[in-house]
Amino acid sequence: MDTKKILEGLSDMGCDEKEINFMKKMYEEGDTDTLLRDLRKCRCHLMDELHNSQKKVDNMDFLIRQIQKEK
Repeated sequence: MDTKKILEGLSDMGCDEKEINFMKKMYEEGDTDTLLRDLRKCRCHLMDELHNSQKKVDNMDFLIRQIQKEK
């Protein structure tokens, strides 16, 4: 696995430029503890976005069912 190539794809995973540059620096310096901490932080942010999107979908489904019942 080419870790450096994966790090270059972090923007596709939702990380911003500042985070990406910091994580690349940590990788190059061999600071895997800090790198892993930041990757996990980015993952948590993505999971929060996923849960928020799921709540929106659930609310939309509820609204659709309510309107269907009124027909």
